Amino acid sequence: MTARSARGPRIIQGGMGVAVSGWRLARAVSLTGQMGVVSGTALEIVCARRLQQGDLGGDIRRALAHFPVPGVAERILRTYYVAGGKPATAPFRPVLRFSLQPSRVLAELTIAANFVEVYLAKEGHDGLIGINYLRKIELPIPFGCYGAMLAGVDHVLVGAGNPAHLPGLLDGLASHQPVALPVRVQGATSADGQHAIRFDPRAYAPPGQHPLKRPRFDAIVASVDLAEGLAADPGTRPDGFIVEGATAGGHNAPPRGPRRVDDTGQPVYDDRDVVDPRSMTRFGLPFWMAGSYGTPAGLARAVAAGATGVQVGTAFAYCEESGMAAEWKRRVVELAARGDVPVRTDGRASPTGFPFKVVQLPGTLSDEDVYADRERLCDLGVLRTAYRKPDGSVGYRCPAEPVAMYRSHGGGREANTAGRRCLCNGLMAAAGFAQQRAGGYTEPPVITAGTDFTAVRELLRRLPADRQTYRATDVVAHLLETEKELP
Repeated sequence: MTARSARGPRIIQGGMGVAVSGWRLARAVSLTGQMGVVSGTALEIVCARRLQQGDLGGDIRRALAHFPVPGVAERILRTYYVAGGKPATAPFRPVLRFSLQPSRVLAELTIAANFVEVYLAKEGHDGLIGINYLRKIELPIPFGCYGAMLAGVDHVLVGAGNPAHLPGLLDGLASHQPVALPVRVQGATSADGQHAIRFDPRAYAPPGQHPLKRPRFDAIVASVDLAEGLAADPGTRPDGFIVEGATAGGHNAPPRGPRRVDDTGQPVYDDRDVVDPRSMTRFGLPFWMAGSYGTPAGLARAVAAGATGVQVGTAFAYCEESGMAAEWKRRVVELAARGDVPVRTDGRASPTGFPFKVVQLPGTLSDEDVYADRERLCDLGVLRTAYRKPDGSVGYRCPAEPVAMYRSHGGGREANTAGRRCLCNGLMAAAGFAQQRAGGYTEPPVITAGTDFTAVRELLRRLPADRQTYRATDVVAHLLETEKELP
């Protein structure tokens, strides 16, 4: 189970959701010789909530004890750690929200949280570990990357937007130099100048400031055009590509061409949205295909067309080591065993405006009654976007916040709020970190998956009688069944 091509691993485990691709899953995959990936989304909140749940195995505290910047771990533990865990009905303590000028407290927590996740994934072995970020969630990226690099992360993967600035960002962080990541501010004019999130790692660097290992950067793309543009410029050229098709879980790139929907309201994808792996070979970079490639035949097909391998999400998302809460994982697995997992590509659910794959399950935010009963609020703010206020300053808003509040924030259009789900709270709930509200209300989850459950069904079919779940090692072994036939 250690098959790798000369250019990298055959299998990259997808960096999914909020804490679904947690350190346990990434570590398990890496130990097989493939590349495990942790999700970098909202790790500052995930870390704070794990500590408030009591850190019962002591893993977070053990990793924080190795954080190289003096005093930070102590401050985080003093703020968030609850010995034995908070009462189940008590709310989680809030975490500050990002802006263009984040507080030092939030910066330290974000750096440390990303360090912790990568440290635990890499602990005790020398296998490959990557971390996945969304370009759409841009404000935490410099801080998160720096924390991951302090822990020796091997790859940084970025999608959901144009990641052109990431190679330069990683170069700067490796030498502890000040960096700036451009930020889009809605309504801004050229007279406002360029907005950016700025970070000077020298203010947070460990004593001695030794250069850090510069991780490889893999750009997640959905089109040959974007890949070509990135590869053509030495300043934006990545070290590899992950090509995600429209059947992959989580956020998808919008369809190319005029916006069209089918009779169920789902975006229509066509041949323009399909990337032939052979068209990626001309860039001279390793690449991995994703989206319905997560089977032995899919891996063989990708490699035969010139790919290094495949990225696989759904099969790993429902394995034993994934961070999805057990109840929701079980319900989806039961549906998969019957061959009937209803997955909808929802063009309205995500506040980002990107289509988002949602498993249709009663009791979750996919249920219209559950959605209607939930009070609209935005208290995590992970998916807020920046906008220009009339006085030229920068504000923040989210289409999933209360409609009146959104309208008051720089004249946000009410039409933008229709159907928007609070993915921040929903994905937290899916990973077992549901916020508790007044009156005993518990935030409902939103569950995502790709549309192809072929590997999940096959893995479930092969389970011995004494097991009800399959493991990450089973996924890898299944995918590599025909490895002797691969180039």
